[in-house]
Amino acid sequence: MAVVIAIFGQHAARTQETRLGVIVAGSVFLGALLWGLLSWAFTVYRIEDDDLRIDSGVLFRRTRHVHLGRLQAVDVVRPFIARLMGLAELKLQVAGGDSAEGSLAYVRESDASALRAELLARAAGVRPDAGEAPEHPLVVVPMPVLIGSVLLSFAAWAFLVPSVGLVIAGVAMGNEALLLGFIPLFIAAWQFTAGRVLRYFDFTLSESPDGLRLAHGLIEHRHQTVPPGRVQAVRIVQPVLWRWKGWVRVEVNVAGYGAQEDGTDHHESTLLPVAPREVALGLLGRILPGVDVGSVPLTPVPKRARWHSPVRRSRMYCGADDRVFVVRRGVFQRETDVIPHAKVQSVRRTQGPIERLLGLATVHLDSTPGPVRVTAQLRDAEEAMRLVDEQAERSRIGRRGEGPHRWSAHSGGSPERIDD
Repeated sequence: MAVVIAIFGQHAARTQETRLGVIVAGSVFLGALLWGLLSWAFTVYRIEDDDLRIDSGVLFRRTRHVHLGRLQAVDVVRPFIARLMGLAELKLQVAGGDSAEGSLAYVRESDASALRAELLARAAGVRPDAGEAPEHPLVVVPMPVLIGSVLLSFAAWAFLVPSVGLVIAGVAMGNEALLLGFIPLFIAAWQFTAGRVLRYFDFTLSESPDGLRLAHGLIEHRHQTVPPGRVQAVRIVQPVLWRWKGWVRVEVNVAGYGAQEDGTDHHESTLLPVAPREVALGLLGRILPGVDVGSVPLTPVPKRARWHSPVRRSRMYCGADDRVFVVRRGVFQRETDVIPHAKVQSVRRTQGPIERLLGLATVHLDSTPGPVRVTAQLRDAEEAMRLVDEQAERSRIGRRGEGPHRWSAHSGGSPERIDD
């Protein structure tokens, strides 16, 4: 709206049409402001027994009941403008949801913290006035490491170099139309460079009885909780340029968060944006107690898989023990997927035409929506069928033996800081 007013304002004194345009634009702005005030006035919330009730809507009233027994997490998000006004947004994540079940935007920061603590306490079955659970830091990502991880990202340079090249070419040739191609490349470069630094600024991962708490962000500050027992699958990613530093990224599928809106960066499912591999494996041991990924026996794909993927097949492994199923792959970007047997929702076997010709098949272990998709590709067809049967049995036994989760039982240890 500010851009429209500025454009019309430059010529407002010249023609009657532009003055009319300014009046229309101003009317739209005032109408939008009035609608926002009415929406705020008609939005109320209250806690009724085991439900959080949210009433909203101006012309059409809408009432949402969020059952606290299904509440998985309550995230506190503070966008830049809201922080200037001392406000925050609460996002409610529930079991079985494919996105945020509801949100309260916006409440005072002090009220947001108090309401979050009360909702989590009621969901856990403790006194509502128990207050915020204590926490202690586990991992702190320093700015030099975060900036270094961005500078060593291939995706950042893949968009940054062409955008700079277009600007130089457009200025040198005097072709303004060529500069228009800079805009989408610049937006993508921003997301992978400065946007990533701003998003994970002052990243701190702490441990509390509620689960793992993530706090990060400069312009938009986010306080997120990964609840105990709700991690469905884990992925350890190591881009090619990170290998000489030994850095990795940890991503997770969390029940209740659902699919991410941003297909390129699952920031709500990023447990660690960058960390040494030893730190990541230590954190994995806290998420999945008793699991040692390095000790899981892995087997390669058959030699005839080279006719399907001559380069990738040498880096494709899978295996299982009595706790988890592990898949390892990647030539340039190495990825290790780990899924507990008890968290597998379904297992299936697929074959494409080339795979059928070569006697190969792919095994899929389905989890909740998220960045981690566990697939054992190019396995022998008979081996794939056997993996499906064995994994179905492992999942049944794992779900039967899975007991209640007590995060505090795994607490302990001292804060850990990543060195560059």
